[in-house]
Amino acid sequence: MRFLSVILIFSFWVSSASAQQNKDIDILIKENETELFSIKKKEQSLLEILEDLKLKRVRRDINAFGLPKITEGDLLVNHSAMTICWNEAYNHAHWVAHIITPDILHGSQSRTNDFRKDSLLRKVTGEKSDYWYSGYDRGHLAPSADFKWSKRAISESYYYSNMSPQRPELNRERWADLEDKLRAYVAEYKEQLYVVTGGILTKNLSRLGENKIAIPEYYYKVVIDNEGDEKKGIAFVMPNTKCEFLVMQYACSIDSVEKLTGIDFFHTLDDDLENKMEAVFDIKNWLVEKEKDEELPLDPKTLPKKTFNTIQSKVLIGEKACVCGTVVSTKYHEKSGGTFINLDQKFPNQIFTITIWKKDRVNFKYTPEKELLGRKICVTGLVELNKGVPSMNIRRDKDLKFIDDDDFD
Repeated sequence: MRFLSVILIFSFWVSSASAQQNKDIDILIKENETELFSIKKKEQSLLEILEDLKLKRVRRDINAFGLPKITEGDLLVNHSAMTICWNEAYNHAHWVAHIITPDILHGSQSRTNDFRKDSLLRKVTGEKSDYWYSGYDRGHLAPSADFKWSKRAISESYYYSNMSPQRPELNRERWADLEDKLRAYVAEYKEQLYVVTGGILTKNLSRLGENKIAIPEYYYKVVIDNEGDEKKGIAFVMPNTKCEFLVMQYACSIDSVEKLTGIDFFHTLDDDLENKMEAVFDIKNWLVEKEKDEELPLDPKTLPKKTFNTIQSKVLIGEKACVCGTVVSTKYHEKSGGTFINLDQKFPNQIFTITIWKKDRVNFKYTPEKELLGRKICVTGLVELNKGVPSMNIRRDKDLKFIDDDDFD
């Protein structure tokens, strides 16, 4: 009987302890949920403070030396992460200045598509009806993707004051490629870029919509990297149409854009530094590491008669032709026995590919994948389209000539 009583007391104690433990677990869960909520709330508050501080830093740096020289009649509008210089005569931005910062690496904001009137500009800046069914895109001058680290900045990039009538074949293709290239540079080298973008505004431009927005025939983008040991600048000019060439073939000096536009860019820099950064440019300095072994297509003016560069090969599909370029990559595939050669651009951006099949390798006096790498060559044969890329199969070494050979005709 006494043993039974002990058992009952022990069972009651265990039951009570278990109930208390379950109650303690519930309390602990509640306490931790409350603490987590508090941490998230604090995190959100800190993120907002941090975004505001970063926006203030961008404004500080733009004002320090990211703005072109202001001329009489210029109307400046300062937004959180960009400055717009408005030209009322053309109902179009004279230029837009902004900075691409390494924060794009961690930005998670997506497109807002909230196109709207500029809240800081009383002038008419265009509206949806001007662009709708016009054949023109509402092309960002300062691209929204450059601001994906800030909800406020990306939203402000959709003001109509930052829009320009761009042909879809420019806005969605080579112009977008240029914007991607600049972001890739910032992402790889972790250095911010100062960028000024605009359309070249000249007399007698066509106008768009009821608000008569000027339609530029050419667009420019001027860029400086003022950080690190090697300070440098570069510019790009593209026509408002389909651009057949690669981005870097539209590169030029900042000085040349100043002559086209009459705008004095980055005028607050030290005179010697300004002259150095604006007068010269080296394309190789603006490539990310994986692009540094690539080459620009050869200038057609420097090629032998009746030959074409790799870009021109696009219009030669189905024809026998002589195509020239620099061999940037080669690969011998042991299983198939094929040799694959890319001119000017490597996979996956290849623009012209040469194939030597296994049965034809015996017709070459040298090992193609070794001898050809880095050489400037011209190949003759039928230009075909292979997975969207102009290509050519060659069967013997006589189908290929080295441009630097003395006997090249």
